[in-house]
Amino acid sequence: MKLETNRFKAAITSDQPQVGIWSSLCSNLAAEVISTTGYDWVLIDMEHSPNDLSSVLSQLQAYTGSGTTPVVRPPWNEPVMVKRLLDLGCFSLLFPMVQTPEEAEAAVRACRYPPHGVRGVSLTHRGNRYGLATDYLERFDDELAILVQIETMSALDRVEEIAAVEGVTGVFFGPADLSADMGLIGQLGHPDVTAAIERGCKAVRAAGKPAGILVSDVAQSAHWLKTGMRFVACGTDLGLLAKGGRALGAEVRKTAGLAD
Repeated sequence: MKLETNRFKAAITSDQPQVGIWSSLCSNLAAEVISTTGYDWVLIDMEHSPNDLSSVLSQLQAYTGSGTTPVVRPPWNEPVMVKRLLDLGCFSLLFPMVQTPEEAEAAVRACRYPPHGVRGVSLTHRGNRYGLATDYLERFDDELAILVQIETMSALDRVEEIAAVEGVTGVFFGPADLSADMGLIGQLGHPDVTAAIERGCKAVRAAGKPAGILVSDVAQSAHWLKTGMRFVACGTDLGLLAKGGRALGAEVRKTAGLAD
């Protein structure tokens, strides 16, 4: 058996837009539902949701054979967790809060075997189909997508250097933390935040790397795709559940003439 091609990496590195969704529900059943909805990619979040290795594994299994590529965000740029996620079969990782080229280099080293990195070697794990993918060691680096997240103005000032780090596949912008760092916490759509991200996207594109972002509605998604972002998450499963649940309850009460 040969290692499968990472469709998500192949798409974003050949300038093909990828529409995705953010997942924080920590549920293999929710993952199975998402796998039927036609998204190109999904972010399984470990930083701001209570996912652990077992719940991530069950979600990776749910996406197997679907057209949706899972990307995992570890809780931090930490090599032990990265090693375990890679052994679980993660082929796309998003590293949060990368501030400098040196931190981007550390993320790359955590993903690579010696002598080019610090990943511990196991010869039988889910990532290599329990030893069946005999070309895993030779091709793993080629198929791995290493994404780094820009979330502060300090990182934004260094974004071109960060994007240029060898082994970094793409750069992702986090509007929530960036807006907070700019003194505009919660104002993700503020013109100054938008302008800052547009400058960052332009710099990443100039460095020859794809850029991505998480937003929460159709108009913002369309804006960033037209701006040149190549992997855009257009909402969250948690947000869809909360918004849809509230809207349904309110509509029923209104239609039935019940008081709020």
